[in-house]
Amino acid sequence: MPIDATKPYDDDNIFAKILRGEIPSTKVYEDQWAYAFEDINAQAEIHTLVVPKGRYVSWDDFSQHASDEEIGGFVRAVGTVARQKGLVEPGYRLLANVGPHGGQEVPHLHVHLFGGEPLGPMIARR
Repeated sequence: MPIDATKPYDDDNIFAKILRGEIPSTKVYEDQWAYAFEDINAQAEIHTLVVPKGRYVSWDDFSQHASDEEIGGFVRAVGTVARQKGLVEPGYRLLANVGPHGGQEVPHLHVHLFGGEPLGPMIARR
């Protein structure tokens, strides 16, 4: 069920629990700014999630409230994971859902990193 990205941060969301080590995950990368792990419901050959370690509900919340250092660290972490997975060539897709119209299901900012195969059009053509 899509969530409202304007609501306050929920410390009981699944990604907060993963960050605290309460729920296991397959770690791909970790630094002081971000944690990356494999999606358990992969939608492509490679489907990795990258989450900031800070308490941010959505991209909007993050871009408004995170420090420049947090933003830079998170963006660099996403790039590092893509390079580590060998996705720069032939390419990959990043996706961050925001709010109910964007299909956001977990109230913690996360970026989906898809690759390893041709992904087709981003959204269905009208």
